[in-house]
Order: sequence, then C-alpha cells, then structure tokens
Amino acid sequence: MLKLYNFFRSGTSHRLRIALNLKGLDYQYLPVDLRSEQHRAADFLALNPQGLVPALVDGGQTLIQSPAIIEWLEERHPEPPLLPQAPDERARVRALAAVVGCDTHPLNNRRVLEYLRRQLGCEQAAVDAWCHTWICAGFDALEALLASDRQRGDFCFGHAPTLADIYLVPQVESARRFNVDLRPYPLITAVDHACAQLDAFRRAAPAAQPDAV
Repeated sequence: MLKLYNFFRSGTSHRLRIALNLKGLDYQYLPVDLRSEQHRAADFLALNPQGLVPALVDGGQTLIQSPAIIEWLEERHPEPPLLPQAPDERARVRALAAVVGCDTHPLNNRRVLEYLRRQLGCEQAAVDAWCHTWICAGFDALEALLASDRQRGDFCFGHAPTLADIYLVPQVESARRFNVDLRPYPLITAVDHACAQLDAFRRAAPAAQPDAV
C-alpha cells in the first residue's frame, strides 16, 4: 500500500489526498505534525531532505513535491483523467492550477508565515494582510478565467474535476482559515461547493483527517 506522509492542514497534502481519492487509490495515512517540528526530525529528513510534506512512498521509492507526485499518479493511473485530452485544453487546466500552485499558495504557506512572524517580527494583523493580498490576487485572476469559459460546467473546466479543482479547493480552505471575504468570488465558491458534493473531496478535507485537532 502507498504510504502518505502529510499534515492535515497542509494545502499541498490536501491536494494530494484529493488526487489519490479521485484515482481510487488506497494509502496509509502517516501524520507529520508541523507544529511540533516532526518534519525536522532526522528520520523524516532521511525520507525527504527538504523537510516538507507531502511525501509518498511506493515500495522502495519516495516521491516528493505534490506537482511531481500528481503527475506521477496521472501517468501511472490514468483513469479517471485529471487532464483533458486536447493540448490547448490541457494547457488551460495546467494554467488554472499554476495560478494557485505557483503564484498563490507558496506565498501563504506555513514556513513563509513563520518567517514573517519570527524573523521579521510581523504581528498577526500584518501576516493576515499579507495572506489576504496574495490570495485575493490569485482569486481575482481565477474568477476572471472561470468567467471567460462559457463552456464550463460545475467545475473549473468541463463537467468533471480536473487538476485545477485539486489545486483550487485547498486554497479556498486556506482562504476561509484566514478569513478572506469570498463574496467577490461567486464562481470560485460555486466550484468549491460542487467539489464538496463528491466523496473524494469530502474524505480529503482537513477536518476529516485523523490528526485534525
């Protein structure tokens, strides 16, 4: 069985849980508590020298970095597909995912926020303002991109969840945690609601994980 080292509230862990669930793959859930610095322990650093989650162990190999792991899943387990067939459509879905994965999430993940607090001495109000700035910048773009696709169904692209939804839903979860006002983003909110009706997304939610407290 696959072994998933992750943290319930980690956005990258969340997106990988969604992908695994959509693919119908069983995995052993192995929590790594970022709050108690378990990710800095020698045994975990031996597994992933970056000291980041998630890490996925398949037999004798360890996979790191959620984009690479999800691509590996798509190649090893192509059904159901997370990307459309046409090259132009695949590029669009990848771009939607990248708005979150490249330009939004990295600026409001845990280690960046801890640096703001500890090294730069930022108060929580400043940290929250930082998060709101970059989440809203990403959501402004995503909302416009969703609005421009007149053929779109209930999801980010088409009528079934894709890579874009896998990235978006954890970022919406993070936005709620930081009290971002989602009223300006009705299309994003509707996609999140559509995904929440699917068992694969519900089972991947942070609150549903065994280490959620």
